[in-house]
Amino acid sequence: MTQTNITTAGIDTSKAKLDIAVHGRTERWQVANALPGWRALAANLAKAGVTRVGIEATGGYERGVVEHLRAAGFTVLVLQPIQVKAFGRVHLRRAKNDALDAELIAACTAAIDQPRIAPDPRLAELAGYLTFLEQLEEDIARFKTRLEHIDEPGLRRLVTSDITRLKARKAAQIRDIAKRLRAHSDLARRLDLVLSIPGIGERTALALIIRMPELGCISREEAAALAGLAPFDDDRGKHRGQRHIAGGRGRLRRSLFAAALPAAFRWNKALVALYDRLKARGKAHNAALIACARKLLIYANTVVQRGTPWTEKAA
Repeated sequence: MTQTNITTAGIDTSKAKLDIAVHGRTERWQVANALPGWRALAANLAKAGVTRVGIEATGGYERGVVEHLRAAGFTVLVLQPIQVKAFGRVHLRRAKNDALDAELIAACTAAIDQPRIAPDPRLAELAGYLTFLEQLEEDIARFKTRLEHIDEPGLRRLVTSDITRLKARKAAQIRDIAKRLRAHSDLARRLDLVLSIPGIGERTALALIIRMPELGCISREEAAALAGLAPFDDDRGKHRGQRHIAGGRGRLRRSLFAAALPAAFRWNKALVALYDRLKARGKAHNAALIACARKLLIYANTVVQRGTPWTEKAA
């Protein structure tokens, strides 16, 4: 049942401006997507009696206004584009412009009965540093690919130098993120618990703590779904389709995949046994690796939930 006693607004975001609509009313306005505009927006929302605000994720352009509104005391829901699009289809809304999008986002936000708890601002800040680290890793991979197609010694030296420089920056960035995280005793404790799992190094542990603030507070099934590691059915009538993973937090999933491969071949005895068992049953390498990545996430969720480090089971 939709909560009707909460006044809700929707915001359509672009780089330069914000379009705002209040659900169930004719109020519409527009402000600049900058600090003066955010201040005017907060004042107008408060004047309209709005307590809950929905905004669609738009590649980072929404971050500033989201932080400002949360600091001002508003409940802000950051909606995925697929949520808003599906809501519009259900209600047969095909027309599209910025003002209509704001109205649609407001209606979609009003229809959500149990909004998620606002994320930990400490982790939200660390996420920016982690994203920069991931971009460094992507740059290193691109340079390595480029190096494979260069034969001229002078150019190879230039590219190799860039790779060395980026690797040094990557290592420094990992140390910096870990230092920032360990400045908070509760996050440091969570990090140590995750690091106790064989096969999870500091890089993967940081991704787990920062990219999944819910770790330890949700079920194993919810954790797998949030990371996009839960296999979904594809059955229709008599057709029995192959199970596939989909959606979820892509950057976190890639970090888990990177850790699962060496863990399933060497570092984690439980994962080595799981991988061998799945391969013996005829599973493809990728399917077995997905199962191992999912297990790593479940192990991390469990140790944080219990508050005790990993213990190796006897054979």
